[in-house]
Amino acid sequence: MARKKTKADTEFVLFDVVYEDGSRRSNRRVPSAELGGLDGDAPARAIIEAQDRELGDISGQPRPRIKSISRSPTR
Repeated sequence: MARKKTKADTEFVLFDVVYEDGSRRSNRRVPSAELGGLDGDAPARAIIEAQDRELGDISGQPRPRIKSISRSPTR
């Protein structure tokens, strides 16, 4: 029997990020409440860039610029 989706399953949308240097990060989480409406997935880029800045500040190594963002395939 298939499992019903719960609220916890839909709190975040997962994105794959490709950077300009060719590296890739999968399953970056973005709150689903921030997406949708007229902008669609456009706010995800700003959220992921903010996450990258924070990670770069913590690690001392800035992340490369984002080349593209796409939703991760669902399981």
